[in-house]
Amino acid sequence: MSTFNELGLSQDIIRAVVNMGFEETTPIQEQTIPVALAGKDLIGQAQTGTGKTAAYGIPLIEKINKSAGTIQGLVLAPTRELAIQVAEELNKIGQFRGIHTLPIYGGQDIVRQIKALQKRPHIVVATPGRLMDHMRRRTVRLQDVSMLILDEADEMLNMGFVEDIETILQEVPEERQTLLFSATMPLPIQVLARKFMTDPQVIAVKSKEVTVANIEQIYFEVNEQQKFDVFCRLLDVHAPEAAIVFGRTKKRVDEMTEALNKRGYSAEGIHGDLTQAKRDSVLRQFREGTIEILVATDVAARGLDISGVTHVYNFDIPQDPESYVHRIGRTGRAGKTGMAVTFVVPREMGHLRMIERQTKRTIIRQRVPSMNDVLAGQQRLAVEKIVQVIQEGSFGLYRELAEELLNEHDSVALVSAALKLLTKEPDATPVRLTESAPMRSRRSPEGNFPRSGSRNTSSGFARERSSYQGKPNKDRRPR
Repeated sequence: MSTFNELGLSQDIIRAVVNMGFEETTPIQEQTIPVALAGKDLIGQAQTGTGKTAAYGIPLIEKINKSAGTIQGLVLAPTRELAIQVAEELNKIGQFRGIHTLPIYGGQDIVRQIKALQKRPHIVVATPGRLMDHMRRRTVRLQDVSMLILDEADEMLNMGFVEDIETILQEVPEERQTLLFSATMPLPIQVLARKFMTDPQVIAVKSKEVTVANIEQIYFEVNEQQKFDVFCRLLDVHAPEAAIVFGRTKKRVDEMTEALNKRGYSAEGIHGDLTQAKRDSVLRQFREGTIEILVATDVAARGLDISGVTHVYNFDIPQDPESYVHRIGRTGRAGKTGMAVTFVVPREMGHLRMIERQTKRTIIRQRVPSMNDVLAGQQRLAVEKIVQVIQEGSFGLYRELAEELLNEHDSVALVSAALKLLTKEPDATPVRLTESAPMRSRRSPEGNFPRSGSRNTSSGFARERSSYQGKPNKDRRPR
């Protein structure tokens, strides 16, 4: 994989991409962006969720003339949901270049859209039906469109939009550049491409299938504010020997590492900003067992060959199925079993289903563990510690003291007291996370940061708006 810095992009685009949390190109982005920047027509065969919006959005925004004040880019999408999602991402990519993208779709007041079009957006993302309405009203002018993108062309075919698309294509200048993206390539799409594209280059990217059968894959549906506390509960229940937790951005990794350490876990983070020396040091500590939790971005974890990872946690759902496969492949190696846990906020459920379809695996939903579950997990750990000491026989110095205690107290009472001392009992007080505050733990009066045993801490992970909301619901013909 290459980085965006290697693609010859402007600093404004690179700044926007970094601000969005992306460090490395996906396969479709790596292959598509150079071709599109060169001005060639192309057909991209890739599934939803592989990063194709940025694959065409970056070259589109790079080629926009900001001072022209006309619509120069047109994206056709099958549904209003996808149109909104694409427009949001294009506005993020173009934020530092001052490039404005407007979504127009059925279901929204057309008068409101006409007023928005009068403000001269540089790019329009539209459903075919509503765009046709504006064309008939002459409220949208396409004579300056230099790049046209057909997104999810096969879905538009299934929804009966082919005739509308042909009508729209006839109204756009012939000298335009055309990019077509489709998960499948049925015959009508091929005919459309031959008719309206000039010697297109075909770029096909297939999603990898999960090949490791020893990984238990589960997910928890939680609100963004609940994520960190639920994650800590799971750590206490699962008691992983060695775990990797993935965050979407470098900032996320830094915040999570700090919060975990403040709660008493042994964690270190790695991401693209670390020096090689620091990265090597962190990985060495993780391999040696000095730290139990490695917090990482996708880029930093690429190429890691670490044995003994028992659990992988997707704190943020990965941006595409290939990243998901890469992440969970860190565990379940060499014939050993492993567990992969994904946290999903409600708006990301569609994206999770898309990952299931493309990886051909069912990810099992589980309920969020209760405080009683956490206590049971802590008690199990305490028992395991006692049994381990007995098996090692390393308690000789305490035998005489134990015999004296047994002369004065019941043996069951003594073992129960020992287990209680080894168990960190959870506080049942719920933690409410604020949406706006940055993630930080609230200090206890003593200045300590208790682990799961004392839930008087508060994590303030800010709500992050995901760019991947899954496959939109389809309306027959949005107008």
